[in-house]
Amino acid sequence: MLDLRPAGYVIGLLVASLGLTMLGPLAVDLLAGNPHWFVFFESATITILTGVLMALACSNGVSEGLSLRQTFLLTSLVWITLPVFGAIPFILGATEATFTDAFFEAMSGLTTTGATAFSGLSDLPDGLKLWRGILQWLGGVGIIVVAMVFLPELRVGGMQIFRSESFDTMGKILPRAGEIASRIAVVYVGLTLACIVGYSAMGMNTFDTIVHAMTTVSTGGMANDDSSFGLYGPGVHYVGVVFMLLAALPFVRYVQLLAGSAQPLWRDTQIRTFFLIITLCVLLITSWLWGREGRMTELAFRETLFNVVSIISGTGYSSADYMHWGTFPVVMFFFIGLIGGCAGSTACSVKVFRYQLLFAAIKSQIRQIHSPHGIFTPRYEGRPVSEDVLNSVMAFLVAFILSLGVTSVLLGMTGLDFITSVSGAAAAIGNIGPGLGLEIGPAGNYANINDLAKWILALAMFVGRLEIMVVLTILSVKFWRN
Repeated sequence: MLDLRPAGYVIGLLVASLGLTMLGPLAVDLLAGNPHWFVFFESATITILTGVLMALACSNGVSEGLSLRQTFLLTSLVWITLPVFGAIPFILGATEATFTDAFFEAMSGLTTTGATAFSGLSDLPDGLKLWRGILQWLGGVGIIVVAMVFLPELRVGGMQIFRSESFDTMGKILPRAGEIASRIAVVYVGLTLACIVGYSAMGMNTFDTIVHAMTTVSTGGMANDDSSFGLYGPGVHYVGVVFMLLAALPFVRYVQLLAGSAQPLWRDTQIRTFFLIITLCVLLITSWLWGREGRMTELAFRETLFNVVSIISGTGYSSADYMHWGTFPVVMFFFIGLIGGCAGSTACSVKVFRYQLLFAAIKSQIRQIHSPHGIFTPRYEGRPVSEDVLNSVMAFLVAFILSLGVTSVLLGMTGLDFITSVSGAAAAIGNIGPGLGLEIGPAGNYANINDLAKWILALAMFVGRLEIMVVLTILSVKFWRN
């Protein structure tokens, strides 16, 4: 029988830690003289006590390491349990949200999806605004650690191709996964502080710089105003672009850079391909807008650059309503959201490296057809790719497409129109945030979506954030057999 105590012990500690972070919003409201601080006092008390009791109850089952099944279970349960407690301030607080809306918001925050079920964001107490930012910031660093430590070991979606790169080739510099996680955390905090300085230098007020730095570096995209980044000027937009790009690159490269090795960063084909895709998309959409306007403008370039980077990185900010730009840009935004950023970053969706491996396999197969007696092996960064990696990537891509289709159908069955269903499914599974159309597009939100659709979308966020295969493994009958 599967021993749940080790997973329960870790989850208890994480729940208690989440409760401690609620003291930040509590302090903000208390210093502002806002009686809303008591909401976070209640929420923190409930969360900390529950987490401590859970950890104590499971402490007698703690072992030195987790089995493969326990690791799968832990990875999944963390992303279900934390949103439940993260939702408490929304239920008790000024939003007075239903459990459905509160859980949707917390799941969206921790998975860094950025879809919101709330309107009138600028009127929320500062404590709740900060809490939304904290949820995304914590989710972002958690995602990196899962991507670089757990998923390669679980052989999920081809991530095992980075296992030797992350641990073995670093040799004496970073010999242990725990040390890599701690170095990544240092980089993450450093980027957040730099982003705060950048936004502040461009004139954003202190409170907004802190919250938006958290949601930028986590590529989460929850803003403090319904108009997102449409509220700010050019300087803030360009700073946002820089840090969204930095957050969408593999964090292990920053760790290697700090260790004195810059070559892996410059030579990473995933990074070069990522920037190439962005450059082509910006040129194509900007040319389209310039053709429509009849003249070249900095505004067209800036809005295109900002929104392309925001969508492909999965951040989900918007500086303009691109639904009014015409059919071509809207189609482009839909598909670049399905590309995503680099593996080992806070970015979302399929990830660039999987498309690289897919095209390498297609190229190899075409060459095999032309020369049936030849032996052609797909390569990634000059190294042959093993069959188990390719099979893992293909399985992920098929599961992603099937999940997208099933989620779209389920959303359609709740009464949503075709565009909202398909784009909402892609936005949730890809953890992108905004969908397409008037309701959930860049100028809208998910507030008026029916409750059943919100639960489907919340589940899709969870499945997409855990790279799909982890959840499918947990749901299999064989997993629960001895």
